[in-house]
Amino acid sequence: MGPPESAAELAAEAVELREPELQLVDPASPGEEHVDVEAEGAPGRGRCWPCGAWPCGSRGEPEAKKKAPCPGLGLFYTVLSAFLFSVASLFVKKVQGVHAVEISAFRCVVQMLVIIPCLIYRKTGFIGPKGQRLFLFLRGVFGSSAMILMYYAFQTTSLADATVIAFSCPVFTSIFAWIFLKEKYSLWDAFFTLFAIAGVILIVRPPFLFGSDTSGMRESYSEHIKGTFAAIGHAVLAALTLVILRKMGKSVDYFLSIWYYVILGLPETIIILFVIGEWSLPYCGLDRLFLILIGLVGLGGQIFITKAVQIEKAGLVAIMKTMDIVFAFIFQIAFFDNVPTWWTVGGALCVVVSTTGATIRRWLQGSK
Repeated sequence: MGPPESAAELAAEAVELREPELQLVDPASPGEEHVDVEAEGAPGRGRCWPCGAWPCGSRGEPEAKKKAPCPGLGLFYTVLSAFLFSVASLFVKKVQGVHAVEISAFRCVVQMLVIIPCLIYRKTGFIGPKGQRLFLFLRGVFGSSAMILMYYAFQTTSLADATVIAFSCPVFTSIFAWIFLKEKYSLWDAFFTLFAIAGVILIVRPPFLFGSDTSGMRESYSEHIKGTFAAIGHAVLAALTLVILRKMGKSVDYFLSIWYYVILGLPETIIILFVIGEWSLPYCGLDRLFLILIGLVGLGGQIFITKAVQIEKAGLVAIMKTMDIVFAFIFQIAFFDNVPTWWTVGGALCVVVSTTGATIRRWLQGSK
Protein backbone atom coordinates (compact mmCIF):
# COMPACT_ATOMS: atom_id res chain seq x y z
CA MET A 1 0.00 0.00 0.00
CA GLY A 2 2.40 0.95 0.64
CA PRO A 3 -0.97 2.06 1.60
CA PRO A 4 -3.58 3.56 -0.93
CA GLU A 5 -1.22 5.68 -2.72
CA SER A 6 0.92 4.18 -0.44
CA ALA A 7 -1.29 2.57 2.02
CA ALA A 8 -4.66 3.90 1.51
CA GLU A 9 -4.45 6.38 -1.22
CA LEU A 10 -4.41 4.34 -3.73
CA ALA A 11 -6.50 2.76 -2.69
CA ALA A 12 -7.66 6.26 -2.22
CA GLU A 13 -6.66 7.33 -5.38
CA ALA A 14 -7.70 4.51 -7.52
CA VAL A 15 -11.14 3.53 -6.25
CA GLU A 16 -13.12 2.83 -3.13
CA LEU A 17 -12.39 -0.80 -2.49
CA ARG A 18 -14.68 -1.50 0.39
CA GLU A 19 -18.01 -0.60 -1.23
CA PRO A 20 -19.41 -3.52 -3.18
CA GLU A 21 -22.06 -1.23 -4.58
CA LEU A 22 -19.44 0.72 -6.52
CA GLN A 23 -18.83 -0.75 -9.95
CA LEU A 24 -16.24 0.70 -12.25
CA VAL A 25 -17.30 -1.28 -15.27
CA ASP A 26 -20.90 -1.66 -16.34
CA PRO A 27 -21.55 -5.11 -17.80
CA ALA A 28 -24.28 -3.58 -19.91
CA SER A 29 -25.17 0.04 -20.42
CA PRO A 30 -28.78 1.18 -20.03
CA GLY A 31 -30.83 0.39 -23.06
CA GLU A 32 -28.60 -2.50 -24.13
CA GLU A 33 -30.76 -5.31 -22.83
CA HIS A 34 -30.49 -8.55 -24.75
CA VAL A 35 -33.73 -9.68 -26.34
CA ASP A 36 -33.86 -13.47 -26.54
CA VAL A 37 -37.46 -13.86 -27.62
CA GLU A 38 -37.84 -14.34 -31.35
CA ALA A 39 -40.98 -13.70 -33.30
CA GLU A 40 -43.03 -16.74 -34.26
CA GLY A 41 -41.83 -18.20 -37.52
CA ALA A 42 -38.70 -16.10 -37.57
CA PRO A 43 -35.49 -17.87 -38.55
CA GLY A 44 -33.17 -19.00 -35.77
CA ARG A 45 -30.26 -17.01 -34.53
CA GLY A 46 -27.57 -16.58 -37.12
CA ARG A 47 -29.98 -17.06 -40.04
CA CYS A 48 -30.65 -14.33 -42.53
CA TRP A 49 -34.05 -12.71 -41.89
CA PRO A 50 -34.99 -12.26 -45.57
CA CYS A 51 -34.01 -15.70 -46.90
CA GLY A 52 -33.70 -17.91 -43.84
CA ALA A 53 -30.42 -19.40 -45.10
CA TRP A 54 -27.82 -20.65 -42.64
CA PRO A 55 -25.42 -19.00 -42.88
CA CYS A 56 -26.15 -16.21 -45.32
CA GLY A 57 -23.56 -14.05 -47.01
CA SER A 58 -25.85 -11.03 -46.83
CA ARG A 59 -25.33 -10.86 -43.05
CA GLY A 60 -22.15 -10.80 -41.03
CA GLU A 61 -21.39 -13.28 -38.31
CA PRO A 62 -22.90 -12.55 -34.90
CA GLU A 63 -20.66 -10.43 -32.71
CA ALA A 64 -18.44 -12.63 -30.61
CA LYS A 65 -19.13 -12.64 -26.92
CA LYS A 66 -16.67 -10.75 -24.84
CA LYS A 67 -14.08 -13.11 -23.41
CA ALA A 68 -14.42 -13.56 -19.65
CA PRO A 69 -11.34 -12.66 -17.59
CA CYS A 70 -9.19 -15.47 -16.22
CA PRO A 71 -10.54 -16.68 -12.84
CA GLY A 72 -8.53 -15.16 -10.03
CA LEU A 73 -6.90 -12.55 -12.27
CA GLY A 74 -8.43 -9.69 -10.27
CA LEU A 75 -7.05 -11.09 -7.01
CA PHE A 76 -3.64 -11.50 -8.64
CA TYR A 77 -3.76 -7.84 -9.67
CA THR A 78 -4.63 -6.93 -6.07
CA VAL A 79 -1.64 -8.81 -4.66
CA LEU A 80 0.61 -7.30 -7.33
CA SER A 81 -0.67 -3.83 -6.46
CA ALA A 82 -0.03 -4.42 -2.75
CA PHE A 83 3.50 -5.58 -3.57
CA LEU A 84 4.22 -2.50 -5.71
CA PHE A 85 2.88 -0.12 -3.07
CA SER A 86 5.01 -1.84 -0.44
CA VAL A 87 8.09 -1.59 -2.67
CA ALA A 88 7.43 2.15 -3.07
CA SER A 89 7.20 2.42 0.73
CA LEU A 90 10.50 0.58 1.04
CA PHE A 91 12.17 3.04 -1.35
CA VAL A 92 10.80 5.97 0.71
CA LYS A 93 12.35 4.46 3.82
CA LYS A 94 15.66 3.84 2.02
CA VAL A 95 16.13 7.39 0.69
CA GLN A 96 18.58 9.25 2.92
CA GLY A 97 18.67 12.98 3.66
CA VAL A 98 15.59 13.88 1.58
CA HIS A 99 12.48 15.19 3.35
CA ALA A 100 9.17 13.41 2.83
CA VAL A 101 7.70 16.52 1.19
CA GLU A 102 10.51 16.59 -1.36
CA ILE A 103 10.00 12.90 -2.11
CA SER A 104 6.33 13.69 -2.75
CA ALA A 105 7.36 16.49 -5.13
CA PHE A 106 9.60 14.13 -7.12
CA ARG A 107 6.78 11.60 -7.31
CA CYS A 108 4.41 14.26 -8.67
CA VAL A 109 6.93 15.21 -11.37
CA VAL A 110 7.51 11.60 -12.46
CA GLN A 111 3.80 10.78 -12.56
CA MET A 112 3.01 14.02 -14.39
CA LEU A 113 5.39 13.02 -17.21
CA VAL A 114 3.49 9.73 -17.53
CA ILE A 115 -0.05 11.11 -17.14
CA ILE A 116 0.19 13.92 -19.74
CA PRO A 117 0.68 11.55 -22.73
CA CYS A 118 -2.14 9.33 -21.40
CA LEU A 119 -4.57 12.26 -21.24
CA ILE A 120 -3.60 13.38 -24.75
CA TYR A 121 -4.07 9.86 -26.11
CA ARG A 122 -7.44 9.40 -24.39
CA LYS A 123 -8.58 12.92 -25.44
CA THR A 124 -10.16 13.60 -22.04
CA GLY A 125 -8.81 17.14 -21.68
CA PHE A 126 -7.05 18.56 -18.64
CA ILE A 127 -9.90 20.34 -16.81
CA GLY A 128 -12.72 17.83 -16.46
CA PRO A 129 -16.52 18.09 -16.59
CA LYS A 130 -17.84 21.46 -15.45
CA GLY A 131 -19.92 20.08 -12.59
CA GLN A 132 -17.07 17.96 -11.21
CA ARG A 133 -14.19 20.45 -11.09
CA LEU A 134 -14.68 21.37 -7.43
CA PHE A 135 -14.64 17.68 -6.48
CA LEU A 136 -11.54 17.14 -8.62
CA PHE A 137 -9.85 20.05 -6.88
CA LEU A 138 -10.68 18.68 -3.42
CA ARG A 139 -9.60 15.20 -4.50
CA GLY A 140 -6.26 16.62 -5.63
CA VAL A 141 -5.63 18.57 -2.42
CA PHE A 142 -6.69 15.77 -0.05
CA GLY A 143 -4.90 13.08 -2.05
CA SER A 144 -1.59 14.92 -2.28
CA SER A 145 -1.72 15.88 1.42
CA ALA A 146 -2.38 12.24 2.30
CA MET A 147 0.67 11.23 0.27
CA ILE A 148 2.92 13.72 2.10
CA LEU A 149 1.73 12.51 5.50
CA MET A 150 2.22 8.87 4.53
CA TYR A 151 5.79 9.42 3.41
CA TYR A 152 6.52 11.36 6.60
CA ALA A 153 5.11 8.45 8.61
CA PHE A 154 7.39 6.01 6.79
CA GLN A 155 10.41 8.18 7.59
CA THR A 156 9.64 8.65 11.29
CA THR A 157 8.27 5.26 12.35
CA SER A 158 8.52 1.64 11.21
CA LEU A 159 7.06 0.37 7.94
CA ALA A 160 4.77 -2.05 9.75
CA ASP A 161 3.37 0.50 12.21
CA ALA A 162 2.74 3.14 9.53
CA THR A 163 1.12 0.63 7.14
CA VAL A 164 -1.17 -0.86 9.78
CA ILE A 165 -2.41 2.54 10.96
CA ALA A 166 -2.97 3.73 7.39
CA PHE A 167 -4.95 0.55 6.75
CA SER A 168 -7.66 1.89 9.09
CA CYS A 169 -8.75 4.16 6.23
CA PRO A 170 -11.96 2.16 5.46
CA VAL A 171 -13.20 2.79 8.99
CA PHE A 172 -12.99 6.55 8.45
CA THR A 173 -14.53 6.08 5.01
CA SER A 174 -17.66 4.59 6.60
CA ILE A 175 -17.99 7.56 8.93
CA PHE A 176 -17.51 10.19 6.20
CA ALA A 177 -19.85 8.34 3.83
CA TRP A 178 -22.47 8.42 6.58
CA ILE A 179 -21.94 12.18 7.12
CA PHE A 180 -21.59 13.42 3.53
CA LEU A 181 -23.28 10.75 1.39
CA LYS A 182 -26.03 9.83 3.89
CA GLU A 183 -25.07 6.16 3.72
CA LYS A 184 -26.20 3.85 6.49
CA TYR A 185 -23.94 3.58 9.56
CA SER A 186 -24.97 0.69 11.79
CA LEU A 187 -23.96 -0.57 15.21
CA TRP A 188 -21.72 -3.08 13.45
CA ASP A 189 -19.85 -0.20 11.79
CA ALA A 190 -19.42 1.44 15.19
CA PHE A 191 -18.10 -1.84 16.62
CA PHE A 192 -15.56 -2.22 13.79
CA THR A 193 -14.51 1.42 14.29
CA LEU A 194 -13.81 0.80 17.99
CA PHE A 195 -11.88 -2.35 17.07
CA ALA A 196 -9.68 -0.37 14.68
CA ILE A 197 -9.09 2.31 17.33
CA ALA A 198 -8.01 -0.43 19.74
CA GLY A 199 -5.50 -1.64 17.15
CA VAL A 200 -4.05 1.85 16.73
CA ILE A 201 -3.76 2.23 20.52
CA LEU A 202 -1.78 -1.01 20.73
CA ILE A 203 0.66 0.34 18.16
CA VAL A 204 0.95 3.84 19.66
CA ARG A 205 1.22 2.58 23.26
CA PRO A 206 0.44 5.90 24.96
CA PRO A 207 2.36 6.30 28.25
CA PHE A 208 -0.78 6.94 30.33
CA LEU A 209 -1.90 3.38 29.45
CA PHE A 210 1.36 1.49 28.92
CA GLY A 211 3.81 3.43 31.07
CA SER A 212 7.24 4.43 29.76
CA ASP A 213 7.99 1.07 28.11
CA THR A 214 9.31 1.71 24.58
CA SER A 215 10.89 -1.70 23.99
CA GLY A 216 11.05 -2.70 20.34
CA MET A 217 11.12 0.91 19.08
CA ARG A 218 14.28 1.84 17.18
CA GLU A 219 13.25 5.47 16.92
CA SER A 220 12.59 7.76 19.86
CA TYR A 221 9.07 7.77 21.26
CA SER A 222 8.55 11.39 20.15
CA GLU A 223 9.43 10.43 16.57
CA HIS A 224 7.17 7.39 16.83
CA ILE A 225 4.29 9.63 17.93
CA LYS A 226 4.91 12.03 15.03
CA GLY A 227 4.82 9.14 12.57
CA THR A 228 1.70 7.74 14.19
CA PHE A 229 -0.24 10.98 13.90
CA ALA A 230 0.98 11.40 10.32
CA ALA A 231 -0.32 7.91 9.47
CA ILE A 232 -3.67 8.69 11.12
CA GLY A 233 -3.86 11.96 9.19
CA HIS A 234 -3.16 10.02 6.00
CA ALA A 235 -5.98 7.58 6.77
CA VAL A 236 -8.43 10.44 7.38
CA LEU A 237 -7.51 12.36 4.20
CA ALA A 238 -7.46 9.17 2.13
CA ALA A 239 -10.96 8.38 3.41
CA LEU A 240 -12.16 11.84 2.35
CA THR A 241 -10.59 11.24 -1.05
CA LEU A 242 -12.45 7.95 -1.41
CA VAL A 243 -15.75 9.60 -0.52
CA ILE A 244 -15.11 12.27 -3.17
CA LEU A 245 -14.27 9.61 -5.76
CA ARG A 246 -17.48 7.81 -4.87
CA LYS A 247 -19.42 11.07 -5.21
CA MET A 248 -18.00 11.65 -8.70
CA GLY A 249 -18.68 8.06 -9.76
CA LYS A 250 -17.85 7.18 -13.36
CA SER A 251 -18.31 10.69 -14.73
CA VAL A 252 -14.59 11.46 -14.49
CA ASP A 253 -11.79 9.60 -16.27
CA TYR A 254 -9.39 7.88 -13.89
CA PHE A 255 -6.30 9.47 -15.43
CA LEU A 256 -7.89 12.91 -15.08
CA SER A 257 -8.34 12.20 -11.37
CA ILE A 258 -4.63 11.40 -11.04
CA TRP A 259 -3.82 14.50 -13.10
CA TYR A 260 -5.47 16.75 -10.48
CA TYR A 261 -3.62 14.83 -7.80
CA VAL A 262 -0.18 15.59 -9.30
CA ILE A 263 -0.88 19.08 -10.71
CA LEU A 264 -2.10 20.29 -7.29
CA GLY A 265 0.34 18.20 -5.30
CA LEU A 266 3.42 19.66 -7.00
CA PRO A 267 2.81 23.35 -6.07
CA GLU A 268 1.66 22.24 -2.62
CA THR A 269 4.95 20.43 -1.99
CA ILE A 270 7.00 23.32 -3.40
CA ILE A 271 5.27 25.83 -1.10
CA ILE A 272 5.79 23.59 1.95
CA LEU A 273 9.46 23.06 1.06
CA PHE A 274 9.92 26.82 0.72
CA VAL A 275 8.33 27.41 4.15
CA ILE A 276 10.27 24.73 6.05
CA GLY A 277 13.50 25.22 4.08
CA GLU A 278 14.13 21.51 3.59
CA TRP A 279 14.99 21.41 -0.12
CA SER A 280 18.12 19.36 -0.83
CA LEU A 281 19.40 17.29 -3.74
CA PRO A 282 19.88 13.55 -3.14
CA TYR A 283 23.39 12.70 -1.97
CA CYS A 284 24.00 9.79 -4.34
CA GLY A 285 22.80 8.33 -7.61
CA LEU A 286 21.05 5.44 -5.85
CA ASP A 287 18.79 7.87 -3.98
CA ARG A 288 17.94 9.62 -7.25
CA LEU A 289 17.03 6.25 -8.75
CA PHE A 290 14.82 5.52 -5.74
CA LEU A 291 12.98 8.82 -6.24
CA ILE A 292 12.20 7.95 -9.87
CA LEU A 293 11.14 4.40 -8.97
CA ILE A 294 8.82 5.68 -6.20
CA GLY A 295 6.78 7.52 -8.83
CA LEU A 296 6.78 4.70 -11.39
CA VAL A 297 6.12 1.87 -8.94
CA GLY A 298 3.39 3.86 -7.18
CA LEU A 299 1.67 4.53 -10.50
CA GLY A 300 1.89 0.84 -11.36
CA GLY A 301 0.22 -0.01 -8.06
CA GLN A 302 -2.62 2.40 -8.81
CA ILE A 303 -3.18 0.92 -12.26
CA PHE A 304 -3.28 -2.67 -11.04
CA ILE A 305 -5.66 -1.94 -8.15
CA THR A 306 -7.99 -0.20 -10.59
CA LYS A 307 -7.88 -3.15 -12.99
CA ALA A 308 -8.54 -5.50 -10.08
CA VAL A 309 -11.77 -3.75 -9.08
CA GLN A 310 -12.87 -3.64 -12.72
CA ILE A 311 -12.86 -7.43 -13.07
CA GLU A 312 -13.29 -8.70 -9.51
CA LYS A 313 -15.84 -8.17 -6.74
CA ALA A 314 -14.84 -5.20 -4.61
CA GLY A 315 -15.37 -7.15 -1.39
CA LEU A 316 -12.80 -9.79 -2.35
CA VAL A 317 -10.36 -7.11 -3.46
CA ALA A 318 -10.72 -5.28 -0.12
CA ILE A 319 -10.00 -8.47 1.82
CA MET A 320 -7.00 -9.31 -0.36
CA LYS A 321 -5.66 -5.79 0.28
CA THR A 322 -4.56 -7.05 3.70
CA MET A 323 -1.48 -8.30 1.82
CA ASP A 324 -0.22 -4.71 2.17
CA ILE A 325 0.41 -5.40 5.85
CA VAL A 326 2.01 -8.78 5.15
CA PHE A 327 4.49 -7.24 2.70
CA ALA A 328 5.24 -4.39 5.14
CA PHE A 329 6.13 -6.92 7.87
CA ILE A 330 8.28 -8.95 5.46
CA PHE A 331 10.16 -5.90 4.16
CA GLN A 332 10.73 -4.51 7.65
CA ILE A 333 12.33 -7.79 8.76
CA ALA A 334 14.25 -8.49 5.54
CA PHE A 335 15.66 -5.02 4.75
CA PHE A 336 15.86 -3.35 8.16
CA ASP A 337 16.39 -6.36 10.44
CA ASN A 338 13.59 -5.00 12.60
CA VAL A 339 11.18 -7.62 13.92
CA PRO A 340 7.76 -6.07 14.72
CA THR A 341 6.78 -6.17 18.37
CA TRP A 342 3.88 -8.20 19.66
CA TRP A 343 2.06 -4.91 20.25
CA THR A 344 2.31 -4.17 16.53
CA VAL A 345 1.17 -7.69 15.64
CA GLY A 346 -1.82 -7.39 17.97
CA GLY A 347 -2.68 -3.96 16.59
CA ALA A 348 -2.40 -5.28 13.04
CA LEU A 349 -4.80 -8.13 13.83
CA CYS A 350 -7.33 -5.69 15.31
CA VAL A 351 -7.17 -3.39 12.26
CA VAL A 352 -7.35 -6.28 9.78
CA VAL A 353 -10.32 -7.85 11.58
CA SER A 354 -12.05 -4.46 11.69
CA THR A 355 -11.53 -3.71 8.00
CA THR A 356 -12.32 -7.24 6.83
CA GLY A 357 -15.43 -7.46 9.00
CA ALA A 358 -16.76 -4.13 7.75
CA THR A 359 -16.10 -5.19 4.16
CA ILE A 360 -17.83 -8.57 4.51
CA ARG A 361 -20.84 -6.95 6.22
CA ARG A 362 -21.29 -4.43 3.41
CA TRP A 363 -20.66 -7.12 0.81
CA LEU A 364 -23.38 -9.35 2.24
CA GLN A 365 -25.70 -6.37 2.66
CA GLY A 366 -25.21 -5.41 -0.98
CA SER A 367 -25.88 -8.93 -2.23
CA LYS A 368 -29.33 -9.15 -0.61
